[in-house]
Amino acid sequence: MAEPAYDCIVIGSGPGGYVAAVRAAQLGMRTAVVERDKVGGRCLNYACIPAKAVLRVADVLDEVRDADEFGIRVAEPEVDFAAVGQRREKVIETLTGGVAGLFRKNAIDLLEGAGVVTADGNVQLDGQEIQARTVVLATGSVAKPIPGTRFDGRVIGTEEAWALEELPARLAVVGAGASGTEIASAYGRLGSEVLLFEGLDRVLPTEDVDISKAAARLFKGQGIDVHTSTFVEDVQDAGDRVTFSFGDQHGEADWLVIAAGRGPDVEGLGLEAAGVALEDSGLIAVDATMKTSVGGVYAIGDLVPGPALAHKASDEGVIAVEAAAGRETHPLEYVDIPRATFCTPNVASFGLTEDQARQQDHDVVVGKVPYGAVGAGTVYGDRTGLVKIVGDRRYGELLGGHIVGAAATVLIQELVNVKALEGGFPEVARMVHGHPTLSEAVMEAARAADGWLVHG
Repeated sequence: MAEPAYDCIVIGSGPGGYVAAVRAAQLGMRTAVVERDKVGGRCLNYACIPAKAVLRVADVLDEVRDADEFGIRVAEPEVDFAAVGQRREKVIETLTGGVAGLFRKNAIDLLEGAGVVTADGNVQLDGQEIQARTVVLATGSVAKPIPGTRFDGRVIGTEEAWALEELPARLAVVGAGASGTEIASAYGRLGSEVLLFEGLDRVLPTEDVDISKAAARLFKGQGIDVHTSTFVEDVQDAGDRVTFSFGDQHGEADWLVIAAGRGPDVEGLGLEAAGVALEDSGLIAVDATMKTSVGGVYAIGDLVPGPALAHKASDEGVIAVEAAAGRETHPLEYVDIPRATFCTPNVASFGLTEDQARQQDHDVVVGKVPYGAVGAGTVYGDRTGLVKIVGDRRYGELLGGHIVGAAATVLIQELVNVKALEGGFPEVARMVHGHPTLSEAVMEAARAADGWLVHG
């Protein structure tokens, strides 16, 4: 049998795929990445990175508008949305260029086209079969419409929402999870009238109840028209606008954004013909090393079970190629992966919510502290944030952490790291934290759980 052309071929160049490729090259594998669109995949080109670039603009606008609270008087700012778009594209270009640079640095070949996995664990590209010892499937996910709709005209997905060329006067967003709330928060602060719809009974429904409630109050304070336990129906594209109904009301908007779910992007991969087994959900079935039912073929990211998060995909890519190289791997504890939503207020969490901990019969103890309880909350202008720690009283175990407020997406990492190192909330309570910092609120929440809150 001829020697394989590559030791590792990765199909897809998003955060899962490119990290897998770099790690494979570091392990001495001759590596190629197959990409049918742009280097960096959807995350860098259309989703995560464009979203954060626009959200950052909204954050800066907030700071300018609030400047008088700090003794700085400025004129009412104007939003140059064309310039916002130019900066977004510059950010994308910089980061995708960085990925291309990593490929060059690590001697990774970029093969353009749509890759198809074969039954013998190779990759077919433009009718040519390329041999590989290892194949990693990393094609991510695609948006799913809500019942009775399709993506067309003024009914768009989240990727198109972040690429709008003009600031909409009125925007309707269906789905108040992470993606939907980020869009609502960004465009609402930039000046659009925003309606946010959620079929479940609260925004950010997978977060802890206390965090969802706090976020909802602040969304409404930003002027976002929030409708929970509400379904959008009768969607009609009217050419220059979209009309719809919700409950017994009728609405219209410049654009209707569907942010209510995504599915694995498996079309065209040839999974059935190759014999790659799927879960009942349609996701690819893998073991703890991300190996599929076909020898030498691995799958990661949004193609497999677990949270649909870029950083989860990256770590799975490392696990897959290390396993393929015969290295000892570290199966993921999915519940302890940090979750971050970059709306304003920031929302971040890991582990179990209070309700989940009680349902699992833990001896639950909770520590809650508002940002205003520590000096930094007042100094830096966010007294409304909240840190909540969920623990098990019996062993001091840290079961979950939940934060809403400024820098929550950064603050959560401390608790994730403590849990990973097998520490508990009593350890967090006794760690010295810098003063005055928002991280002191994390310490105080741990003290509250441990029964000796000082500031609060």
